[in-house]
Amino acid sequence: MLPYLILGGAQLAVGAAAIFARYALAAAGPLAVSAGRLVIAALVLGVLSLARTDTLGATPHGKQRTVLALAGLALAVHFASWIASLNYTSVAVSTLLVSTAPIWTAAYDALVNHRLLSRASALAFAAGAIGLFLVVGFDRTPAPHPGLEWAGGCLAIAGAMAFAAYLLLVRAVRADLTTRRIVTHTYGWAALFLVAAALAAKQPLPPLSATAAWGSIVAMALVSQLLGHTAMNFSLRSFTPSAISFANLLEPVFAAALAFAIFHEPVPGPAIAGAAILLTAVLVVVRDEREQVPEPPQ
Repeated sequence: MLPYLILGGAQLAVGAAAIFARYALAAAGPLAVSAGRLVIAALVLGVLSLARTDTLGATPHGKQRTVLALAGLALAVHFASWIASLNYTSVAVSTLLVSTAPIWTAAYDALVNHRLLSRASALAFAAGAIGLFLVVGFDRTPAPHPGLEWAGGCLAIAGAMAFAAYLLLVRAVRADLTTRRIVTHTYGWAALFLVAAALAAKQPLPPLSATAAWGSIVAMALVSQLLGHTAMNFSLRSFTPSAISFANLLEPVFAAALAFAIFHEPVPGPAIAGAAILLTAVLVVVRDEREQVPEPPQ
């Protein structure tokens, strides 16, 4: 039960990021917002690492360092692309498309590892697609920039592909490195890449007077990043990347619920039905995928 609670809590924390990002984007560009989020998260992890080096486990070396750097780059692309997409499309559509990472992880496993989906997972994927259509197809929230929704869609899909790459890269070193070691390195690399990109694009951080924007960036770092994404990394001990990516489809559901509670955005009846279908499909896939993961080394 605990692995399911951890994975579900991670999705709720990550789903809240879209709400935080909306506030932050009112005072800064997407690269600056992404950089601020990752820098804060990396600094917190760095301080914790200095305080408790015994929890970090083995030190990465050689190829592992390269893999972690590439994973950090993939994470940077994921955040920059997805946060930028919120400037061009609605929260529901953006979070839906960025949650299509299972398509890319499953495609990788099928093409490279020659691993086919079980019948239960295949049916759950089909049911999940129907649920997602109902959730997003009935969305009536006006986009920030009407006419440019296609740009937001492309950016969100790019973010999904980058996150799938991140999960697959982390899987390559998961057996040898602890979660703390992995996230400390990948968040640090992602922060460096995003700071460089923000400087190159001349996107400054919000002014100190923009308290709502700064509060949102800090919330993204502490709640969505450190709690949410770290929990997803930890979940790789119990689930496959495809299962975790598929569980990310809960993000649009949580984001829509939070948007309704905070911004009073209505949720149509068909969307609620779609959410129920999606939740059921996620549970089926997560359970099926978990059975295929061997116990991690002690």
